[in-house]
Amino acid sequence: MIDPHLLVRAASLYVAATLSGAVWLWRRPGKRASAGALLASLWNVPAVLLLNLAAVHVGWWRFDARGGLLLGTPVDLLLAWAWLWGTVPALALPSLPLAAVVASALAADLVLMPAAAPVVVLGPRWLAGEAAGLAAVLVPGQLLARWTARDEHLAGRAMLQMLAFIGLMFFLLPAIAIEGSSSAWVNPLTLPRWQLSIAVQALALPAVLGLTAVQEFVARGGGTPVPFDPPRRLVATGVYAYVANPMQVSAVVLLLMAGAIVRNPWIAVAAVMAHIYSAGLAGWDEDEDLRRRFGDEWTTYRRAVRRWTPRLRPWHRTDRPLARLYVAESCGMCSEVGQWFADRRPPGLVIVAAETHPSQSLRRITYEPADGSRAASGIEAVARALEHIHLGWAMVGFTLRLPIVCQLVQLLADASGAEPRLICSVPNLRTPSRRT
Repeated sequence: MIDPHLLVRAASLYVAATLSGAVWLWRRPGKRASAGALLASLWNVPAVLLLNLAAVHVGWWRFDARGGLLLGTPVDLLLAWAWLWGTVPALALPSLPLAAVVASALAADLVLMPAAAPVVVLGPRWLAGEAAGLAAVLVPGQLLARWTARDEHLAGRAMLQMLAFIGLMFFLLPAIAIEGSSSAWVNPLTLPRWQLSIAVQALALPAVLGLTAVQEFVARGGGTPVPFDPPRRLVATGVYAYVANPMQVSAVVLLLMAGAIVRNPWIAVAAVMAHIYSAGLAGWDEDEDLRRRFGDEWTTYRRAVRRWTPRLRPWHRTDRPLARLYVAESCGMCSEVGQWFADRRPPGLVIVAAETHPSQSLRRITYEPADGSRAASGIEAVARALEHIHLGWAMVGFTLRLPIVCQLVQLLADASGAEPRLICSVPNLRTPSRRT
């Protein structure tokens, strides 16, 4: 007699694979639609695993299974679930209103969840868990798929990609490393408060590198870190003026530090393997792709900026126009800021009197990049200018430009006297006023 547990687990993968293949043959998706569908499933893998951990803790459902488990969840059910909530609806229902997709998934789960017995043991309030899963797992995954397929909401899809990457690299991968090796680890929340505080602050430094790199891809490149959804232009500003692989550097350092904090060597081994992969196959493929898309511009950049070892001072093209920082000469506090920057002779940046700006309508300190992309004002402009000095000040600038941080610091600055003010033009004032 066939074990019903094995039957349910095998059937879950069979159903997911069959539906995926059928939908693929039916839709024949293009490159962007395929990338979006894949990203939806990658989002779902750590998200579904977290959902199942919460479900067991709260009592929504639990699993009666042996072998092939990851944090108590059958791996086959995890993969099938991620695929059925990710790739299948993304390809089969790309134009259906999202509310209708959620309703369809709910209807399917009302049948599939009870049918997954005896592997899935439902609690009396399992529908609450279902609602939480649809809202926190399925909906963001489908938004990521649709925005990628339609090339919409660049900042939104980059944020979801980043969260998916964090879930895969810093939750799923460590879980696999620990459970696969059956090794011990220390829950960081049980550490003394002073140790936990130091650990968080130490992790923040490499984390800022990764976050600002994603932000730079969106702001200056018009794309995302995903190879299927890359920037339209070569990004050589911000953190990329210091190091060519900031995201990989960030991930490897974070994994090494995480391994040390939880005292598990296998997580550190995962970091070493990630470095080998990034420096080897992935690096070669990336080089070929970027050389094909950007030609001599990429070659020139790579000669000057190393992959893994940051420069102390930022690189910039000497044959290109300089970025400009417009600072009001008629404002005492503002002119002092401008003089502070000029004294440090930041590469690739010229300090200009705001009174000479062509629009004659500036109300804050303003940074205009040399590549014609969006200008920045206020704290964001100061942060951009700091990135031109050296790596130490650049780290401050990267942090200041992060979402929420930038808005909060701007509010504090405005409350301290740096609020917007009208700048009168001065016709006889020369421009630029200070060249560096």
